[in-house]
Amino acid sequence: MKFEYDVIVVGAGHAGCEAASAAARLGASTLLITIDLNKIAQMSCNPAVGGIAKGQIVREIDAMGGWMGIVTDRTAIQFRMLNRSKGPAMWSPRSQSDRMKFSLLWREILETMPNLSLWQDSVTELIFDTDTSADRVGETSAKPRVCGVRTALGVEFRAKAVVLTNGTFLNGLMHIGRTMIEGGRCAEPSSHGISEQLKSLGFSVERMKTGTPVRIDGRSVKWELAEPQELEEDFHHFSFLPSVHRELTQRRCHTVWTNPRTHEILREGLPDSPLYNGQIQSIGPRYCPSIETKIVTFADKTEHQLFLEPEGESTQEYYLNGFSSSLPINIQLRALQTIPALADVQIYRPGYAIEYDFFDPTQLVHTLETKLVDSLYFAGQINGTTGYEEAAGQGLVAGANAAFRALGSDKKLELGRDESYIGVLIDDLVTKGVDEPYRMFTSRAEYRILLRQDNADVRLTPKAFELGLASQERMDLVNEKIQLRDSLIQFVSEHSVRAAEINSMFEAVNTRLGIAGTQAALLPVTDGCKLKALILRPQLTIWLLAAYLPALNEVVEALPAERRHEIVEAAEILLKYDGYIRRERQIADKIHQLETIRLGNRFDYSTLQSISIEARQKLARIQPATVAQASRIPGVSPADINILLLLCGK
Repeated sequence: MKFEYDVIVVGAGHAGCEAASAAARLGASTLLITIDLNKIAQMSCNPAVGGIAKGQIVREIDAMGGWMGIVTDRTAIQFRMLNRSKGPAMWSPRSQSDRMKFSLLWREILETMPNLSLWQDSVTELIFDTDTSADRVGETSAKPRVCGVRTALGVEFRAKAVVLTNGTFLNGLMHIGRTMIEGGRCAEPSSHGISEQLKSLGFSVERMKTGTPVRIDGRSVKWELAEPQELEEDFHHFSFLPSVHRELTQRRCHTVWTNPRTHEILREGLPDSPLYNGQIQSIGPRYCPSIETKIVTFADKTEHQLFLEPEGESTQEYYLNGFSSSLPINIQLRALQTIPALADVQIYRPGYAIEYDFFDPTQLVHTLETKLVDSLYFAGQINGTTGYEEAAGQGLVAGANAAFRALGSDKKLELGRDESYIGVLIDDLVTKGVDEPYRMFTSRAEYRILLRQDNADVRLTPKAFELGLASQERMDLVNEKIQLRDSLIQFVSEHSVRAAEINSMFEAVNTRLGIAGTQAALLPVTDGCKLKALILRPQLTIWLLAAYLPALNEVVEALPAERRHEIVEAAEILLKYDGYIRRERQIADKIHQLETIRLGNRFDYSTLQSISIEARQKLARIQPATVAQASRIPGVSPADINILLLLCGK
């Protein structure tokens, strides 16, 4: 039995799994500790991955060699590309997964991964080395340094770096009406000791709340009264590896609606709602409100849409998306029974709310290492985020940086806001902090035209490969994709089409699209043009043109079959949005200049009388690494930034 490791990861949720696998991939001997090995990567809430902006994060994780995309694809029972009516910067993949198979596949991956060991136990205490450390060239620190953990079973493990990914387990408390039960999630114990220990070291510890809906027995649903959502047959998936595909039988979701009688019963239960009777003081997620919050906040609404989502390929258990609740069980049941399709509903378990500890993420640097303790990293809900995807992205970054630190490397995995949604997420956390559970949206990214789901591999795989996170196979695939994409762009930019050929095609396309005689109809031309000019028309696509132009069809069909759609899509996006992409890249490059002006510990901000009092306080607390980060701190004005630039000699 081994008791000494390079990296210890505490918690095997989505953050912990990616953290442990990243550290192990980099060659660090890694130990993953979790309360229950049968609940690895448990989908505690919705058995789905991706969604608006979240899907982009999963593709970024995959591009850097992570596993979430692969596991999701292989266990998917439904896939959709959201926001297809909008531009490609907004397209977001989402997949419904088989909850049990998702967890089992993750365990299989972790159990067979080199450099990785598993241990079932609860960590109750961190072990610190308070001696001045000099483990990096040119660095000394009088701060305490974490060097291991102690567990509930009385076992002591030592390590050079520790990653905490405790999810909702730190002092977790569940609420169902006035009933309160200690636990990290249903039927699982909470974890005690770590919060209290870190608070004694000066960490700011606060509370947050999240919730989950009732689980329904599908045999009791009157399906003829629910509206089915048709399945999408689409070439998209999360992993960039062409060998990864959906393997399970696909299943539909169904929708139902609440009604005034539903809301009336829910209001009867508000005096016993932990959210409204003072029982819960912490803040819940704004963008995933409970059903009781909906009827209070949107009191004018007479109905709310709910989604019956299957929990697996063959199970009868359904997740009622949109009906998160901590109301008493009898209120939940009575309200459900007012919905015609659920009049005879049978449930597996009620919805509940859970409160848990989190740490102000401004106590971290961009590597997700804590400022107060060396070699200690936080990832996931412990940082005030919500969502599997946000957690997994942080886990990969924290695990990689913990491995670099443990192995004595000067490498770091730091992602900029113009490089990835994960970079936006981490920068928001460590710069602005959180006052409610943080959820990623495309609107949070100022460079979202650059951060599309289709190009996550082109953006991130080269960097991950250089750091040792991504494999040679992935790097070869990216290089091939770029070469084939650019060859296609070159062909359409150089190939000419005669006017007669264009007009014949326009007539056929107008009929095919049903736009003949409308304002959208393609009108005859008098001159020929390059094929690129046709692709730039909003009505036309490469695939549509290939159906009428043999030369283009020949080029498209020559692409590798398993990657053909992906490469054509990548080329078409670059062609159609070239001007927007180049303009946003120029803006990003200008802002990036501020990222090169380092601040570090150059100034005692409390003595800088030329900047505002609020700026002094915020800068002193957050200690931004660069002028660019300082500019994103709420309360630091452009005038304050100009003063900093002058002080830096810029």
